[in-house]
Amino acid sequence: MPQLIASLPEYQHELVRVNRARGMQMLRDPSFTCDPALIWNKERAQWVAFSITSFRVLSNGLAIRRADREQIAHFIHDGKVDLHGLLDSGKELIGVVAERSYGQQLDNLLQQVAPQQIRAHYGNDALGSLLQMQRLGRLQLLLGYWPEIRYQAVQQGMDPQDLEFYPVEGTSKYQEIHVGCSDTPQGRKAITRINQALLKLREERLVELYAAWLDPGMRDEYRADARAYFQDLKDH
Repeated sequence: MPQLIASLPEYQHELVRVNRARGMQMLRDPSFTCDPALIWNKERAQWVAFSITSFRVLSNGLAIRRADREQIAHFIHDGKVDLHGLLDSGKELIGVVAERSYGQQLDNLLQQVAPQQIRAHYGNDALGSLLQMQRLGRLQLLLGYWPEIRYQAVQQGMDPQDLEFYPVEGTSKYQEIHVGCSDTPQGRKAITRINQALLKLREERLVELYAAWLDPGMRDEYRADARAYFQDLKDH
């Protein structure tokens, strides 16, 4: 965010921290609002102006308490979880951040789940609250990004070693992140400038910023994959 702001000196920037649901409402309003980290999906594309890909992240997956592993072992295959089958069993509650997109594949899956199985949290510290609910046994499953879940667990005074994380079968390894602005003349004009800035920032600075959140053993693979992805965009 600081790098992108510095690249757009012609704008006066006001940073506002809100929960995901409020952030989406601000983008829907006829105002001049931008969000630096959005996943594209068909619904949002109807009322959000999206930038080019700013960076890629490891996809959302499933976090559980290590102590609960045996309860879902039947649904784990080759290190990935059959989330559709697990939720279809109708036994487990899953926690999500309200109005967050988890990528088109997971969003579609969640739409098929019985509403009573989903615990959607609207708070400003939604993920932290969901982790506490999981710790207390009030929900078993939690969707999210593993680096974010680990960080929030520490903030909540929890040991990340007590959690396990599984990619979801049928989802891509990475998800593309975009800047999104209100789909207004001002917002669309800003996206044009943001795209120019991202072309200079994304391959080096933004890749390194995200890599720093990963386990050291994962960073080189992520860097190589990210740079290959952006090089492929140039070649086509």
